[in-house]
Amino acid sequence: MPHPSLTSSHWPADTSASVLDTTIGGILRMAAGRATGQPALIAGDPSPDRRRQWSYGQLLAEAERAAHALRARFQPGEPIAVWSGNCPEWVLLEFAAGLAGLTLVPVNPAYEADELAHVLRHSGAAGIFLASEYRGTSLTATLAQVRGRLPRLREVIPLREWASFCASGDGGNLPDVDPASPAQILYTSGTTGRPKAAVLTHRGLTNNARLAAETIGMRAGEAFVSSMPLFHVAGAGMITLGLAQTLGTYVLMPGFDPALSFELIEAYHGVSAGGVTAMLTALLGHPSRIRHDLSSVRYALSGGAMVPADLRRQVEAAFGVPFVITLGQTEASGCITMTSARDTAADRAETLGRPLPQTEVKITDTKTGQTVPCETVGEICTRGYLVMDGYLADPDATQAAIDRDGWLHTGDLGSMDSRGYCRIEGRIKDMIIRGGENIYPAEIEEVLVSHPAVTSAAVVGIPDRFWGEVVGAAVSTSAAAPPTGAELAEFCRARLAAYKVPVRWLFTDAFPLTDTGKVRKDMLSVRLAEAKAR
Repeated sequence: MPHPSLTSSHWPADTSASVLDTTIGGILRMAAGRATGQPALIAGDPSPDRRRQWSYGQLLAEAERAAHALRARFQPGEPIAVWSGNCPEWVLLEFAAGLAGLTLVPVNPAYEADELAHVLRHSGAAGIFLASEYRGTSLTATLAQVRGRLPRLREVIPLREWASFCASGDGGNLPDVDPASPAQILYTSGTTGRPKAAVLTHRGLTNNARLAAETIGMRAGEAFVSSMPLFHVAGAGMITLGLAQTLGTYVLMPGFDPALSFELIEAYHGVSAGGVTAMLTALLGHPSRIRHDLSSVRYALSGGAMVPADLRRQVEAAFGVPFVITLGQTEASGCITMTSARDTAADRAETLGRPLPQTEVKITDTKTGQTVPCETVGEICTRGYLVMDGYLADPDATQAAIDRDGWLHTGDLGSMDSRGYCRIEGRIKDMIIRGGENIYPAEIEEVLVSHPAVTSAAVVGIPDRFWGEVVGAAVSTSAAAPPTGAELAEFCRARLAAYKVPVRWLFTDAFPLTDTGKVRKDMLSVRLAEAKAR
């Protein structure tokens, strides 16, 4: 739907597409009804002999068997956890829980014992499905350490026993699931403190995935190769549920591996390449890229973390396809804004696109809460079907995140132009205030990565007794003789106001990351605070 030129940073929801009363189980039933014999899910195992495959009809049949087994053990609405890396059983359990009316609680498989105990206790999980191990750590042994602290956890079901579980019982008819009911409890990947538990509904997850998939341009019968973690909203939401609604084929990788990714794209004619910034850099630099036929790729896809404009352009040039990027957040069921292949090269490289259909967005002043003029930095807020129900058992945090008018305050800093295209400047908590001047790390990071020797950069605030905060930068370089901090400061000084130029420097081969690829800026702040100013 065409929009008039905006006079302020407020995008009214595009209502040309509908919000449907869909559920996670319901969309699988519709897919099986429309394309029962079409490939739906392929296990992208490194060994071709172990690449199991399900058609949509088979996926529904197995998910329904699992749903009946779930009903024999759990009541509708009860939360059940899944603790595993990527595997087909994870996807089957997601659909089975949706069919049985249970609330799925994805758990980060990298969690240690205390983190696991918090999620299971806080969510009230009545059961847990778990892999035997993850990256060499026994998940079974880790759970055993905290089992005695979880009196509400009745059932522990190893995923290696999936087949026997599906045959273990029939709890009778499956319920009619309310689209407004909770589908998943997703714990945010916060870098400080306990993660908060966002309660997402069937309607929010399924509609967001469908609208995102349609904006991306996913097509029936096309294969989508992905290693995006299933415990993340992009993996379990946009990709899993988006492919089901566009009748695509999900080639699920157990984890990120550039060589395997290229092999699978060639083998199944995959249409997408992508990932977070670190993954994109690895894909570009991997020698096997030029040894595989990647001509089936139609677009590159990323989201969840900022991708520098130069890197987006490099990806487009290397693969010869448009770069699609989304601004997303767990609390918003996944995607808020997105670029598309129809956008100009400049908009694809330099913006995060426009809001998805049925998604209202505004940019507000961080102090007054008022909507700001176009091209002005403020907090990105969104409203509509996609907003979470709230944070589980945390009314104060819910009230702080969702105001009385239903606006979700994302905590992201960004701007909107008169066409509705959005840009991001970072997180409010990452904003640096030096002597009363607001400094947005993303602007400085863009300048740093434009230096030919810099491959990655992260900018943070460092406490300072005189200025309040000063700017620090952590960088990784590719040059045999890397530039010094003084040389990079001079490079920045030619492109930025003096008060934005970093005064503390940290050179590193690798950034500390969360499991979803976000830079742990809290850890970098500590290291930079300890570094000597130079």
